[in-house]
Amino acid sequence: MSTFIDLKSFNDHYLNKVEISKIESGHFNIIRVEDISVSGSKPVSFTRRSYFKVSIVTGHSLIHYADQCIEVLQNALVFTNPMIPYYWEPLSEKQTGLICIFTNEFLGRFANIGDYPVFHFSGNSVISLTEEQKIKFHDAFLRMSSELAGDYRYKYDLLRCLLLELIHEAQKMQPVNGVPLLHSNANERITQLFSELLERQFPIELSSQTINLKSPNDFARQLNIHINHLNKALKEITGDTTSAIIGKRVVQEAKALLKTTSWSINEIAWSLGFEEPNHFSSFFKRNTGLTPKQFKISPID
Repeated sequence: MSTFIDLKSFNDHYLNKVEISKIESGHFNIIRVEDISVSGSKPVSFTRRSYFKVSIVTGHSLIHYADQCIEVLQNALVFTNPMIPYYWEPLSEKQTGLICIFTNEFLGRFANIGDYPVFHFSGNSVISLTEEQKIKFHDAFLRMSSELAGDYRYKYDLLRCLLLELIHEAQKMQPVNGVPLLHSNANERITQLFSELLERQFPIELSSQTINLKSPNDFARQLNIHINHLNKALKEITGDTTSAIIGKRVVQEAKALLKTTSWSINEIAWSLGFEEPNHFSSFFKRNTGLTPKQFKISPID
């Protein structure tokens, strides 16, 4: 299972006294790659984070995703989506560059950033740069850093525009081809990535939060495979159907929310992707033998 790193943890553990810029609408900051403590001897682990990143990096490295590995030979733009686990493995001692960290709330109504190709799938997330392209995008990062440090009244509006321009310019370019990670067979790779996609939606920490992937079709679309292929892979590896695996995890989260929060059953139902509370109640009783209300007031085993 992947670990989860939020903005505060990232700042505490990886940065050298770099301040995270918190604004009224989300987070935005520019940091240096050199300020991140990275050890090349760490084992590969898949990490999900609470923020998006756009990085311009120089140095030999590998970026591991659950389904493939992408090699950065020299200069590259790297786009990181908190919904897609990854691990960055530096291969050369000198690693330089700049990283733009921001939350989805920062862009807000300007864009549904997770739907952009560079953020939507790991196969589009790494773009190799020539020296000329590196200079162009590095200057764009420096422009954002300069505006962030300034006192212009509408600087965050300007930063949103500059960030979106950078993203669109990158999307016109060709991504780097990755190499599939070796597992015993393709079904194991699919199962691993499915599990990562399922787990990244939990735990639910706010009543305003809702899961985005609810059905087998949702997961199949995210994985870019046919639903029958997903069902076959999961059945072979786990012995369960896709719906059963999703249902078990939703029940697990429902139990935790019913016992550990003061949220109403309607709020919990909405957070777990049920548009109608009675549908949630029927689902929960079918899987536990109790209604949500009965489970909430029952003693803990």
